Amino acid sequence: MVIHPLPANPAWDYGISLDKHIVSSVPIGPNEYGYMQFDTVRTAIGEAVFQLKYRDNYKQVEFLAQSVAGALAGRRFDVVLPMPASKQRPRQPVYEVAQRAAALLDAGYNEHTLEKRWSTGLMKDLASYEERVKALAGCFTVNANLQPGADILLLDDLYDTGASLEAACTALREYASIRSISVVALTRRH
Repeated sequence: MVIHPLPANPAWDYGISLDKHIVSSVPIGPNEYGYMQFDTVRTAIGEAVFQLKYRDNYKQVEFLAQSVAGALAGRRFDVVLPMPASKQRPRQPVYEVAQRAAALLDAGYNEHTLEKRWSTGLMKDLASYEERVKALAGCFTVNANLQPGADILLLDDLYDTGASLEAACTALREYASIRSISVVALTRRH
């Protein structure tokens, strides 16, 4: 695990990613349906995220939550919030990691404090930061009462342009009782 600070952003007070998602990815040719296949090497965190999200391997939750807790040792949070999901699933991977990380960090957890007002689609389908900012403008809402002076940890699976985290943190910043916002992305694209 190679913890990397996220680019400075006024929307959050502290931000890290636990590691890169992919080390290398080399095209190896199309499959029988014509889709290009890749020989992809991921970091341990990247592989765990991949297995959790795309192979429904929920055994990865503990490893990822332990990694989050280890990276944040010595920090205190009142509540851990998952980044609201872009894709509907019977079980939401980031929610499960956030809930377990909250328990390990002795913090509260609420998956309904920060929600999307409407579906934005998958951010990875939008090419530029500007397109993502436009799609995300005003889409997050803060629903629950938070204790005054709350220290928030917002957890996301992948940091690319930062548009999603920025939009979510901007919505949280409008909530007067929040003292600080820390963000953790399990992986980063670059």
